[in-house]
Amino acid sequence: MNKTKALVLTNGLYHTSDAKTAHGLVRGSDRFNIVGIIDDASHDGKDAGVCLDGIHRDIPIYGTLSKALESVPDAAVLIIGVATVGGILPASMLALIKTAIEHRLSIVNGLHDYLNERADLVALANQYQVSLTDIRQPKKRADLHFFTGDIFKLKTPIVAVIGMDCAMGKRTTARLLKQACAQEQIKAEMIYTGQTGWLQGNDYGFIFDSTLNDFVSGELEHAILKCHAEAKPDIIFLEGQSALRNPSGPCGLELLISGNAKYVVLVFAPKRVYFDNEPHWGKIPSVASEIAIIEQFGAKVIALAMNTEGCSHEEALAIQADMQPAFNMPILLPIQTGVEVLVPTLKALLA
Repeated sequence: MNKTKALVLTNGLYHTSDAKTAHGLVRGSDRFNIVGIIDDASHDGKDAGVCLDGIHRDIPIYGTLSKALESVPDAAVLIIGVATVGGILPASMLALIKTAIEHRLSIVNGLHDYLNERADLVALANQYQVSLTDIRQPKKRADLHFFTGDIFKLKTPIVAVIGMDCAMGKRTTARLLKQACAQEQIKAEMIYTGQTGWLQGNDYGFIFDSTLNDFVSGELEHAILKCHAEAKPDIIFLEGQSALRNPSGPCGLELLISGNAKYVVLVFAPKRVYFDNEPHWGKIPSVASEIAIIEQFGAKVIALAMNTEGCSHEEALAIQADMQPAFNMPILLPIQTGVEVLVPTLKALLA
């Protein structure tokens, strides 16, 4: 299948966690062929993969939109590659979006700031016959599902990938676990719960933070049951959002209770001290205390996955070795060494 060629706009934020949408797309997408990142002069000419995690992925970074359009004239889509606090579209991007539309690029936007509510952009898109897609546009009431309880009849193992904070690598870890299962002929599916999961091409899921609260449990259940009915997977991974105790958006118990996930991969960052790196939001609690909470809700943590921000490779390996005996479970380094070491545990769940 020929994937649509897409450019990703980060406009100077590529080196920050705000660009986690772009980071996910650089690591892979089954929906789009990512042909370039548009950032700023400091990254111009570099490889996006090398800048992200040291892995060359043959995706160039362009310092300007004009350079990108000149280099990739057949690109069809511009994706807004940032997920800002509050989901607000940075004003600096608006002019670039208008220019992209004038070059007949359709725009895909994962922010809460909807392009289709801006009359000038809608008129411009109509003039140049391109589309504006707001991924986070809430569903109509008639399209929402209420919780039924049918999830409790499901026997397929459900594994939630939950993080100790935002921007930890929950989706990336879930995606890598799905790929590791495929290598071992285990049919796995991932339920996406954010815009990047959709952008990467996952078939089943919903946008958690754009769903009316009364229907979050039902939408989660519906996505899992639909996935089970249509894809018939051996195992299902749930992408977590935020964290159990992040005060800006506590989230995760829905996956354990309404999603009936009895197993958890917990993502932590040993060098991150405060929620969202905001001291006044409070310190991130200990991994042990998070495991205790999860177990109180009837789920078992089967692995820890380390976000190694701020760590050298040697430091990450030392932390891994130090924690291993204390927790008596696999300590994964998803980016550095993969997640394959967890496959035997996953196979055991199927038995």
